[in-house]
Amino acid sequence: MTDLVMTAPGKNALSTELMADILARVRAGNGDPLLVTGAGDAFSAGLNLKEVASLELDGMRRFLQLLEDMVQALFEYPGPTVAAVNGHAIAGGCVIALCCDYRVATRDPKTRIGLNEVALGVQFPPKVLGMTRRRVPPRSLERVVLEAGLHDPETAYALGLVDELADDCLGTARARLERLAAHPRAAYVATKRGIRGSLALTPAEQREFDDVLVPSWVAPDAKDRMRAALGKR
Repeated sequence: MTDLVMTAPGKNALSTELMADILARVRAGNGDPLLVTGAGDAFSAGLNLKEVASLELDGMRRFLQLLEDMVQALFEYPGPTVAAVNGHAIAGGCVIALCCDYRVATRDPKTRIGLNEVALGVQFPPKVLGMTRRRVPPRSLERVVLEAGLHDPETAYALGLVDELADDCLGTARARLERLAAHPRAAYVATKRGIRGSLALTPAEQREFDDVLVPSWVAPDAKDRMRAALGKR
């Protein structure tokens, strides 16, 4: 069993450095059971908006491609994965939790979990959106994505963003991972792959990512909203 603990300033905000570290550690996991959690009192507060707001077109393309690669690697990981959502899991943080096979969240009512990308005025990258469509229950998908709310754990559980609430979030998550890891590995991986499919993009989808989505993230109004969001933190 491997523990992947996200550690970064800003409540484990997803910077280039942290995402590259996560991607490398997921790829090095070799299918061993993987427990994903955050350092301190947060899972991850989402993308590092200070870095994102500073990026121009080429830098943004590299940043968002790294995000997409990280999401695909974790979503398609050839082994069991469990998220111990020990605190805030906002936007990109919630995305990481959703990639995992099972998600245990703290009961702390101050914790916020959700996908607020639309409220920030940014489009979901295609692999992130594809993963979200597969992992959020259909009954909740439009509410979660379009309302762009940040929810307390009880509401997040009702919406299907997490699978279980626990006082001992980390201990419970570890027990759930051990349960999944007890299954014959080849059958588990093949069935997981069959259920989820691949997040790989078609050439047309990749062109849209490069030519439409990335430029939308560096548009002046998008940068203004990011800076405004930073000012509220």
